Amino acid sequence: MDGHGERSHGPVGETGGPPVASPPPPAAMTDLDLLHAHVAGDRDAFTELFHRHRDRLWAVALRTLGDREEAADALQDALLSAHRAAGRFRGDSAVTTWLHRIVVNACLDRIRRRQAHPTVPLPDGVRDDTGSATGGVEPAAPAQDHDTALVVRQALAALPVEQRAALILVDVQGYPVAEAARILDVAEGTVKSRCARGRARLATLLGHLRPRSAPAQQPPGDVVQSGGNVPAVTPGNPRRPEGVGSGSGRSRRDANQEDA
Repeated sequence: MDGHGERSHGPVGETGGPPVASPPPPAAMTDLDLLHAHVAGDRDAFTELFHRHRDRLWAVALRTLGDREEAADALQDALLSAHRAAGRFRGDSAVTTWLHRIVVNACLDRIRRRQAHPTVPLPDGVRDDTGSATGGVEPAAPAQDHDTALVVRQALAALPVEQRAALILVDVQGYPVAEAARILDVAEGTVKSRCARGRARLATLLGHLRPRSAPAQQPPGDVVQSGGNVPAVTPGNPRRPEGVGSGSGRSRRDANQEDA
């Protein structure tokens, strides 16, 4: 209160009142905090959550679908679904597991629709007659490596969708089986079974890529090598001994004439 009997109106916290706690920066918040903040109306929270897990979500979508445009569309559909369904998140799994599950489901839905209405997609980086690119630019790589990657991608695309999703999560992305099971919302034994069947099928499809061992080379002339300083043993003189051959019977006939 000032000298005229009026109460001063200073900022809260400067006149003895409780300080106002500022919210933590988004980078310091957990995934669950960001999701709750998004549900509460924070317009930046979901963007921070997406940027935090963008790379792995994109990798799962791209490897599952094998097409950059399809993967981008599936990822966008998944994030829209997650954005709208955030309020229904039950918290029975990690937020990142929940996000991956939505992305995988969006990819599998696109695969099933593509199988119901098959098309012939052009490979990434191919240009049409107008010169415009139909896909993303592939990183520079040796031709042999690029061909091998294309063959592996085609083999993955030939797998049933459930086996492909399990293999990509476990073998390609390196998720533990338990985490992959939570993402796919199936039992761990189901993930193991799908991975085993998928690996067996890939082994058949990619068997020609295995390096073949070079056959053992024999010494020239069928020379049998011996150890130490002993000279090599050869199969003998290739020349036919005189008077022994019987191909024309000439040597035997000459011998009979001499006896007569």
